Amino acid sequence: MDLRVIRAGFIGSGFAAKFHYDALQRVFSARVAFSGAYSPSAERLREFTAERSLKAYDNLEALIDDSDVLHICTPPVTHEAIVIAALKKNKHVIVEKPFTGYFGDGSPEFNGDKFPKQQGLEHAVKSIQNMLEAERQSEGRIMYAENWIYAPAIQKEREILQKTSAQIIWMHGEQSHSGSHSMSYGQWKLSGGGSMIGKGCHPLAAAIYLKHVEGKARNGNAIRPASITARTHAITRMPSYQDEGYLRTTYKDTEDFAMLHVMFEDGTIADIFASELVLGGVHNWLEVNTSNHRTICQINPNTSMQSYTPAEAHYKDIYVVEKTETKQGWSSISPDEGWFAGYQHEMDAFYKFAAQGGDIESDSKLAADVISVIYAGYVSSEMNGKEVAITIL
Repeated sequence: MDLRVIRAGFIGSGFAAKFHYDALQRVFSARVAFSGAYSPSAERLREFTAERSLKAYDNLEALIDDSDVLHICTPPVTHEAIVIAALKKNKHVIVEKPFTGYFGDGSPEFNGDKFPKQQGLEHAVKSIQNMLEAERQSEGRIMYAENWIYAPAIQKEREILQKTSAQIIWMHGEQSHSGSHSMSYGQWKLSGGGSMIGKGCHPLAAAIYLKHVEGKARNGNAIRPASITARTHAITRMPSYQDEGYLRTTYKDTEDFAMLHVMFEDGTIADIFASELVLGGVHNWLEVNTSNHRTICQINPNTSMQSYTPAEAHYKDIYVVEKTETKQGWSSISPDEGWFAGYQHEMDAFYKFAAQGGDIESDSKLAADVISVIYAGYVSSEMNGKEVAITIL
């Protein structure tokens, strides 16, 4: 069978663009042809394109015209305008996390600790509405780049739910580690929040997705989130925090811990934790308790490979796992981190859709639910955990 050629364009040239490019090397559902990349940072663009023999565009519109699928790998504050521009030209877009959000009022004195969170919720919902409306008027589709959805463990649980007609009763999960690589992370005006949006979006998306799957399997309609109770804390910014140098402490006006209690339309629940306070590498997991089975999706770490060395120097040139503080002693090595995290499965699924049509597992409806829940969560946290209704779009 001759595979359809799909032209891929990258908007952005940082960390996300690099792992998108790497994941595309394992796409088998289409023939990927790289049209090139655009970035407002000329130096980073040259570095990104030269290393991969890609064409460097100095004009965003030209890149959109020359591509079938656009990878939106830019800061989330830019997503709405770029997504709408591409959809107006009937192009598909793969949009990195967070999908959108509220990034302040543009004033120098803006502080994420002090603004009314209802204002952030209203702005984020309006941004979502703008992108959903652009999608409705376009031949292009929004594909939400939430790799957790395509992680093999989550997709296996999808199969189990569909074949057993189980009711999900309670889920709980977490993404935590010792702090982000990005120095812009921790400033609300750049990241749209802290741990709740930066970490919590992953297990939250997986939990919402599985309720979508359950509802469609049982009665044809996704089960959507209805309300949230949330708390956030800035532990490493407390005067009493004892800093021993292991956790990142450069957060300016965002939280480093978040706890979300989500109730769905059918009365079932999910509890999500997210933080920058965990040593020992990335902690990614989701437990699913249902009416006829229980599943623990252990994305990272997992026990597929464990290795011991008495001295870290022996593993100087060995990649072990993301964000581990030391290689000495026992390590849960990830022999193919991208595979367990779902990156290559995600891109293959998106390009299969672009080439052949069908359904998108991680679509704009899921993206809308995730952001609506998170910003309602910030409103709840501002009120010390009061229950807040979630806007469903």
